[in-house]
Amino acid sequence: MTHDASDRRTGGTADGGTGSRTDPTGDSGTEDTRSEVYAELASVGPYGVRPGHALITMVEPHRGHEYAYNRWYEDDHFIAGAMAMPWIYAGRRWVATRELQLLRYPGKSAVADPVAAGCYLSVYWITDGRYDDHMRWTVAINKRLGRDSRVHQARTHIFTAFQDHEATVYRDGAAGPRDIHALDHPYAGLVVEVVDADGPEQRAELLEWLRAKHLPKRLKGSPAALVTVFRPTPLPLDRMSYVRQVEGTDTRLTLLWFLERDPRECFAQWCTGLDAEVASSGLGRVELVAPFIPTVPGTDRYVDELR
Repeated sequence: MTHDASDRRTGGTADGGTGSRTDPTGDSGTEDTRSEVYAELASVGPYGVRPGHALITMVEPHRGHEYAYNRWYEDDHFIAGAMAMPWIYAGRRWVATRELQLLRYPGKSAVADPVAAGCYLSVYWITDGRYDDHMRWTVAINKRLGRDSRVHQARTHIFTAFQDHEATVYRDGAAGPRDIHALDHPYAGLVVEVVDADGPEQRAELLEWLRAKHLPKRLKGSPAALVTVFRPTPLPLDRMSYVRQVEGTDTRLTLLWFLERDPRECFAQWCTGLDAEVASSGLGRVELVAPFIPTVPGTDRYVDELR
């Protein structure tokens, strides 16, 4: 069973990466918030529930700063830099312990160099048709967070992109949670797969092969309940300087496999060989397969297992 997206948008910025823990509230006191404008904005435009777009950001905290990074993101940025923004309606953080990092492949990746880089992953759903509205807000808020010194600089963005939803394929048809629930449902793991088509003309053909043949076959009897497919969009020129421009916007697809089992228990049996299967289609190549488990919000669990 598939679910296709519409109303494509382009543009965007990235995980604004901002935040000092000295005053994460950002309380502005008596500033005028122009509350009447919010009532006007709420009365117009799309307000459905489909995940028309996503922010997918994989980040590597610098060695020795793992705890500080985790606390900043948990205590400040996940909320002020993402969930509090208009039209982001779901979000979840994931982590790759060293054990999980060593399961990644291929060894030489166009996404992560080295392939183990990027031990934290955050994924957010953005309401379909509200991409441009969200982008205007996120550019502005991240500039403000930067001016307010709420920036944790000791980190590197490995794979950060806003992406448009292309399809969702379910293992069990109409049964089970939908993609709208995927970031709230307590899935035990997530596998990020990045696939590059051989050229811009081949991406549509690759997408159709994935949706109609490869993904349904892979899901059958697997620990994955569903897989969502996205395509990256370019970042604007006024993006944050520490986030590099997105690569492969005309050739790349990003797959998110939501697992009902811990990937440390099932990865070797189920998730190997994806690169060979895609290569055999003659339509593209796998550039990253990376398993993650969910973080435990409000804690530093797994931080001591990153290295």
